[in-house]
Amino acid sequence: MMIKRLGGFRRSGGNQPTPAFAPAVDEEREALALLRDYENSGLGWFWASDAQGNITYVSGCAATVLGQSAQALIGQPFTSLFILDDDASADNGRTLPMLIGTHKTFSAFTARARNEGVEVWWAISGRPQHDDQGNFLGYRGNGADVTEALSEQRDSSRLALFDSLTGLANRHSMSQRLTNTLSAYKTSQRSCALMMIDLDRFKQVNDTLGHPAGDALLKQVAERLHAVIDKQGEIGRLGGDEFQVIIPDCDDRGKLGDLAKRIIALISQPYSIDSSRVVIGASIGIAVAPFDGADSEELVRNADMALYAAKDGGRGQFRFFSIELQNAAEKRKILEEDLRDALVEGQIRLAYQPVVNAHSNQVVGLEALMRWEHPDFGELPPSLFIPLAEESELIVALGEWALRHACHQAVEWPGGVCVSVNIATAQFARNGFVATVAQALAESELEPYRLELEFPESVFATDETLLDETFAQLKQLGVKLSLDNFGAGNSPLANLRSAPFDKIKIDRSVIQEMTNPRSRCAAMAASIVTLAKKLGMETTAEGIEARDELELICELGIDQIQGFIYAPPCSGEEVTDALATGQWVIQPDGPARQRADRRTVLRRVGVIHEDFRYDVMMRNLSRGGAAVEGLIEVPVGTDFVLDLGEGQLVVATVRRSEGAEQGLEFEISLVDDGAGGLVTRHRVPRHLLDAMGMPQPGHTAASVIALNTTGGMHLPKFATSDAGKVGRAA
Repeated sequence: MMIKRLGGFRRSGGNQPTPAFAPAVDEEREALALLRDYENSGLGWFWASDAQGNITYVSGCAATVLGQSAQALIGQPFTSLFILDDDASADNGRTLPMLIGTHKTFSAFTARARNEGVEVWWAISGRPQHDDQGNFLGYRGNGADVTEALSEQRDSSRLALFDSLTGLANRHSMSQRLTNTLSAYKTSQRSCALMMIDLDRFKQVNDTLGHPAGDALLKQVAERLHAVIDKQGEIGRLGGDEFQVIIPDCDDRGKLGDLAKRIIALISQPYSIDSSRVVIGASIGIAVAPFDGADSEELVRNADMALYAAKDGGRGQFRFFSIELQNAAEKRKILEEDLRDALVEGQIRLAYQPVVNAHSNQVVGLEALMRWEHPDFGELPPSLFIPLAEESELIVALGEWALRHACHQAVEWPGGVCVSVNIATAQFARNGFVATVAQALAESELEPYRLELEFPESVFATDETLLDETFAQLKQLGVKLSLDNFGAGNSPLANLRSAPFDKIKIDRSVIQEMTNPRSRCAAMAASIVTLAKKLGMETTAEGIEARDELELICELGIDQIQGFIYAPPCSGEEVTDALATGQWVIQPDGPARQRADRRTVLRRVGVIHEDFRYDVMMRNLSRGGAAVEGLIEVPVGTDFVLDLGEGQLVVATVRRSEGAEQGLEFEISLVDDGAGGLVTRHRVPRHLLDAMGMPQPGHTAASVIALNTTGGMHLPKFATSDAGKVGRAA
């Protein structure tokens, strides 16, 4: 039987046609219709290319997205449809041209469409086509719009890496960045500084204004951190009121200290939250790799330790990590536990510092100051344990005890002198505070005018209505109100218009700087005195220690003075005895000038000369020099390297030499350590110190140690003096 193919029909011996290919044709038409519908739906599109990668077919819907016709795209390179220089257009290091060049199947490669206006992302797949001989003919493939899915993925990734409230990097992201940075820097011994920042008095904002106000405050803090840090480092929020800053390639503690001061100053500026004026502060701990930690865990732990030290030191300060802080941290844990029992066991007592009339030197009042007689550590000042009390909320119990105790003791004093008691913000904001004051007066029978309550400026973070009502009720009781530490931070001048204070106390930090001719603090103090007089308030200068300070502050017309130049804090019994004689008049007695820049230290340090390290006693220390004792026969002009420990080496020249004492002048000045001490800007890494033969940390050095510096074979040049005995060093 002869079979003929005629136009898709088959004839088989008879005259009737049989439609053998009709189902196949219908199937192809149906498939083509389905493909067209799919293309028109926008769910996906198709493409084909020749062996050279040029387009032979592309769906019209894809061409429309690109702003062209499908016919216009024929013959163009397939890769020209995409923006291929975007970071997201790489898949495990492989680009789209690389994938096509392999002549292998690829799937769901994400690339951005080269279009104008709205950003569009496609997932591209391709299958290579070959002839019967295996020759590569080109690609056939498809694409799909994944813009929305990619956007959701990015949002999810961002949530995993960034803080949703502030937009800063979150704890996980900062941890990864720090780990990666330290790992990359380890081989080359590059440095990396880490700052841990904790907001002071933030909890009071949440408690008084609510959590929405706290969230708004955190956003503003993040903006201020950006303003200070800019491009110097990475900023993150770890959670709550904790922030972190990573500063790569920085070990200059002078620059880091200045940066910390700027952060503290800017964060401490007042905020406006829901029409309320809010004042907070910041404490900062700083650690620098590789000196303070080789890995991220150690560096974070040591920066945290420095942060705790900053908060313990009175807050609003910064600290660098040092080995001594480890001992302090252990002591802190002990104190935190012991403080809870201190009141019950009668370990807390009050000391009273006289406040004198600036014109007559007569004692007109006494400030009650808490002291803790610890069974193991002896007497502890409030600057050490009050921050612990505030964190553990024991401050309210301590404050109420101090108020009652001071009233009961003051009522026994003759002469009608006033007693002032410090009130913490948490104590002020507590329900029933005014009733507590009234009860203390009633139980002690102390006249209200003899009680003065001292408030920190953080009290203005309290709800404005509560603030006004509480102050009004206190004035109705008849007690005096004082604003403490004025000028130390961001003095709330606007609030003085309505707050009924009887007195302003000028902070010690202002007094200290008044004698510096380059400082503006003298003008600032004069303005405070003038302002107080205009508002009908008295003024007290705190912390006067030297006669030059006393002279300057008296010239301003100050009303009252408090400080060691008159008397240190004394016991209640001593106050009673002094007042029993009638008028208590104290004549000022102090040094002519306050040498705040020179600190008595009395600690062992090393002096390096040529190949030897000598163990000496450092008597005092300033930014530009030090006085040491322990070497004799040292000519003026001798160059030394002073070893202050922990890699702190300072080049110094002997400018004065008398017997076993030498006065040294530093080649590079020391910088502030945030704790009232001084440190070097830079440190020498431990591996270099070991190579020199320097003693390990904690090692008790001999009077003279030979070092591996020049390799010279000679004897030590200088004799040593130890406890009055002078002998030639061996």
